[in-house]
Amino acid sequence: MTVKITEDMKFSPSFEYIDNGIEHGVLSPFETKEVILKKGETIADGFKPLSVDIKMLKDVPVKLRDGVTIYTDIYMPVDADKVPTLIAWSPYGKSAGTAPRYKNLFTMLGMGIKWESGLPKFEGPDPDYWVAHGYAIANPDMRGIAHSEGNTTMIGTQEGEDGYDLIEWIAQQDWSNGKTALTGTSYLAFSQWFIAAQQPPHLTAMSPTEGLSDAYRDIAFIGGIPDKNFLDRLDVNHVSAIKGTKREDLTLEMDSDPLIDAPVWQDKIAQPEKINVPAFVIASYANTLHTMGTFRAWRGLGSDEKWLRIHDSQEWPYYYDKDNTEELRRFFDHYLLDRDNGWEDTPQVRYTEIDFEGNNQLDIPAESFPPAGSELTKYYMNGITRTLQPAPEAAEIPVKYSVDLPGRASFQMTFDKDTTFVGYPKVKLFMEAEGYDDMDVFVQVQKLDDRGNILSEFIVPNHGAALQDFTQDGASALRYKGAWGRLRASMRHLDNDTTDEIPTYSFDRVEKLSDSEVVEMDIVLSPIGLSYKAGQTLRVVVGAKNELGSVMPGTPGAESDNKGFHIIHTGGEHASYIQLPLMK
Repeated sequence: MTVKITEDMKFSPSFEYIDNGIEHGVLSPFETKEVILKKGETIADGFKPLSVDIKMLKDVPVKLRDGVTIYTDIYMPVDADKVPTLIAWSPYGKSAGTAPRYKNLFTMLGMGIKWESGLPKFEGPDPDYWVAHGYAIANPDMRGIAHSEGNTTMIGTQEGEDGYDLIEWIAQQDWSNGKTALTGTSYLAFSQWFIAAQQPPHLTAMSPTEGLSDAYRDIAFIGGIPDKNFLDRLDVNHVSAIKGTKREDLTLEMDSDPLIDAPVWQDKIAQPEKINVPAFVIASYANTLHTMGTFRAWRGLGSDEKWLRIHDSQEWPYYYDKDNTEELRRFFDHYLLDRDNGWEDTPQVRYTEIDFEGNNQLDIPAESFPPAGSELTKYYMNGITRTLQPAPEAAEIPVKYSVDLPGRASFQMTFDKDTTFVGYPKVKLFMEAEGYDDMDVFVQVQKLDDRGNILSEFIVPNHGAALQDFTQDGASALRYKGAWGRLRASMRHLDNDTTDEIPTYSFDRVEKLSDSEVVEMDIVLSPIGLSYKAGQTLRVVVGAKNELGSVMPGTPGAESDNKGFHIIHTGGEHASYIQLPLMK
């Protein structure tokens, strides 16, 4: 039977699966068969020709422990004897590599499609490359997607168990060497935390590239502020060809269970401490959807063998970059093909320092993150000069702003020598709301050049006018503007796992504000590796508006619930500050 938590879930009808060989890719028409894709063949116009003959096992049925059958496409060498398998687990169509929506997306980002074969599942590995190097690729349609049976759930125990069952099924096939790994970006990384925590015996390694690790904290209620917009965008992928199929509807669950202690949200919190296989984790500072969750899962990983690489790009250009793919293969070759290639000598951590001026320092080796030499340092807000300083003012000085205009208040410090911050920043704010019983507070850490201009950088290849438009006030996953955080004041209560370095909220209660009440808010900010030259300025912006905007073009960002005025208290007994990881 399905897992018990599904009884607490809310479901809506799945969207219709359009089975026309276009909407979901040229290979999507359903038929269980074996196909040989020939070297030099082009799967669809615009994609690169195949570099090798590939055996495709199409629409292979896999029966799960509760009797539900899902279908997977498997690509392997035509002369496969015993090969390892890489698994791309997500609700995105297993044959949708040539779907118009993905071609259009990669074109918009400036990546184009000539670099890939058209066979990859969205955000998953390209079978053309991996088959040529002795691997099989499994692209499943998970429960409730396309022709797979059952109702779709979205992250948690059910997906974990289903992934376990697929792994163990693969290990028993006569073409398998019994070794499997999980790979992919975004959802394909998110799902890895849950599948690997089930400890399937034949899971050999994993490599999550930027993904959430807690559905409540990382997507539905970031900082306790509800945001249904991106979930609505994800839901359209839950398509079924089977009449009556349902999909888990997280937006309904947000309404029925707005606090994290509800069982449905508890089931969507990853337990990386249960993971025991080698892990190569890829993160960045820039991804407003994935950065927090990736670093959180990394910190909790139970694996004895684990590596972290922090890059300076967006996840898709990174994942499909030729050199990065080669490095990922070194990791998998070591564990899945038992090759003595020196992978174990790879530094446990490699981090990046961003400068927003084209001189980022990449792959700096370290034994931990934050690296040795990173020291938490407080810079106090001065309400009169609007500066940041080493010690608080003796007298308390309030700074008041309207939630409409200007909607923010900022504090700055200009450096007299080159300065770098690497690690976990936070702000501690003493604030009150005037004219309302709550506050949604948004924080940004910016870099200003020596002329006062705010700096940022694109993390996708396209820097054209359309992307300028989208990313000026939104599409934050495509353009990095600095560390950020947000918190609803009524959700400010800290849980037992909180530390001075990284605040953690309980999200299990609502504590509204009373008139003239000054509340203490510890706001966790996204990890940083940010360098400043002498004469450049760090600016901290505290405001009532979500100035980062949406995650991706075409999707609205979270809306704030603010009225009246916000007051930031500085100095005296209410000395607000930012805490930054200063490299000594």
